[in-house]
Amino acid sequence: MAVLEALIGPIASIIDKIIPDKEARAKAKLELIKLEGGQEMRMIEAQLQAIVAEAQSVDPWTSRARPSFLYVMYAMILWALPMGVLAAFNPGAARDIAAGMNSY
Repeated sequence: MAVLEALIGPIASIIDKIIPDKEARAKAKLELIKLEGGQEMRMIEAQLQAIVAEAQSVDPWTSRARPSFLYVMYAMILWALPMGVLAAFNPGAARDIAAGMNSY
């Protein structure tokens, strides 16, 4: 997809030089833009199909993988807030808690 985007500009300038008729030039550029839009649409459709396939899986671990991972990340972020406050007031206790978590 990045290759197609990199080619659009140079191809458009070549179209300007090769095609003298303004109407034909506009039609050629329109076809070029349609090609780029169609390519992006196919990429989005493929990504959506993969997401829908994961969500419709009969395996509960697969269908809940993303939300479960996000819940774990939210819990870790929320746990970091009180640990930061504890570290500000009692660095030794925060270090001991962190060491206990690492050893667990």
